[in-house]
Amino acid sequence: MHIGPYKLRNNLVVAPMAGVTDRPFRMLCKKLGAGLAVSEMVTSNSLLYGSAKTLRRANHEGEVEPISVQIAGADPKMMAEAAKYNVDHGAQIIDINMGCPAKKICNVMAGSALLKDEPLVAQILKAVVAAVNVPVTLKIRTGWDKQNRNAIAVAKMAEDIGVQALAMHGRTRACAYMGDAEYDTIAEVKQATRIPIIANGDITTPEKAKFVLDYTGADAVMIGRAAQGRPWIFREIEYYLSTGAHMPAPEVNEIRSVMLAHLHDLYDFYGDLTGMRVARKHISWYTKGLKDSANFRHAMNQLQTIDSQLAAINDFFNHLQQQNMRIQYATEEADATGEVLAA
Repeated sequence: MHIGPYKLRNNLVVAPMAGVTDRPFRMLCKKLGAGLAVSEMVTSNSLLYGSAKTLRRANHEGEVEPISVQIAGADPKMMAEAAKYNVDHGAQIIDINMGCPAKKICNVMAGSALLKDEPLVAQILKAVVAAVNVPVTLKIRTGWDKQNRNAIAVAKMAEDIGVQALAMHGRTRACAYMGDAEYDTIAEVKQATRIPIIANGDITTPEKAKFVLDYTGADAVMIGRAAQGRPWIFREIEYYLSTGAHMPAPEVNEIRSVMLAHLHDLYDFYGDLTGMRVARKHISWYTKGLKDSANFRHAMNQLQTIDSQLAAINDFFNHLQQQNMRIQYATEEADATGEVLAA
């Protein structure tokens, strides 16, 4: 799959997720099989360019190319300035957020709220495409609500303006993350356009990835929440798509080594205090489903230092490794606590 001049290693994309797809997570997912990882959303508000958070999000040191940065906003001029700013700081692809359903984004008429105003969508796309000499991509939903699905119109507009790939989440803004994603609209958009289409929404297993690719005709799939605590899902999907067979589930020792490497990257990237706090949610995701993890996660959230965090992790995983356990995701049977552990 190509986006502009960039040939991706495969058709598996990490979805942009606020507070999740920072540089350490993007680099890890690429290492474990993702062909592209889109950054967490960067505001178009130029007043925030000097903030520590914005500077950190513009830090792409050591990141595998191509580097895709997502920007969000509702003012065409500010969006163009944000695009130029990020290209100057290493972005090789600019992704425009018109898919986020969060109230704090939609309340300022950004994210998926923009789908209600197609003329403004056109103004923003034209401004950003004209402002930079790198590929511009777009992330949308199927529409504002089920009675107002306008994805085909927006997709055709984007293609005509010069957007070079389109990612679609198979829900409306009103749906948020409720109910099941639908793929019929994605299939219709694929039929109506010539640019690469990336299907997103509820893709949690290799089988689901293959189904969505086959059903929609999309060029790629985008994985979001299913990669939280499970970054190896990209290699699992890649293997399944190429062989029709499943890779063995990761053993406890690999889960520990991947998680610890990730945590150390977070500590280095954010600094000790913030890194320790950011690490908590990732630790929770990595250990979800492992036996006795509910008590472990509760205790983890009370710890206040990196040393105590790492000590608790090693104690927990040493206990699991003694049992030579392997985690499974698709076919496991949960016990009464919702925890699973399969040999």
